[in-house]
Amino acid sequence: MNHNNHPTVDTIYKDLTDHGQLNKATIYNTLNSLISVGIAIEIKNGSNSSHYDYFIKPHFHIICKNCGKIADVFYPDFDQIENKMRSESEKQTGFIASSSHLEIYGLCPECQQKLNTKKSEM
Repeated sequence: MNHNNHPTVDTIYKDLTDHGQLNKATIYNTLNSLISVGIAIEIKNGSNSSHYDYFIKPHFHIICKNCGKIADVFYPDFDQIENKMRSESEKQTGFIASSSHLEIYGLCPECQQKLNTKKSEM
């Protein structure tokens, strides 16, 4: 909760094994419990790895299509906009929405720089 790095299970495991013995199944089970009550969310990035986020303050994510970096985006009234989107989804489809997550994809500044460097070398 104190980090803003969207960790993987491996990252969490490495951080917590300094505090005693722990297995990855415990981490997966704990994360699944946090997800089920809406405190955490699972994010899949371009490398198909799962990252996790503490999700108390409503926000969405932008993900680099090249390196998989994930960044938080806080937008005014995002929670109200998201609720309207869920409501409209229900009206149009008959589904009952239980959760939602918005992801935007693009290139991070570092990958943009690498791309520009390659172009200038050509």
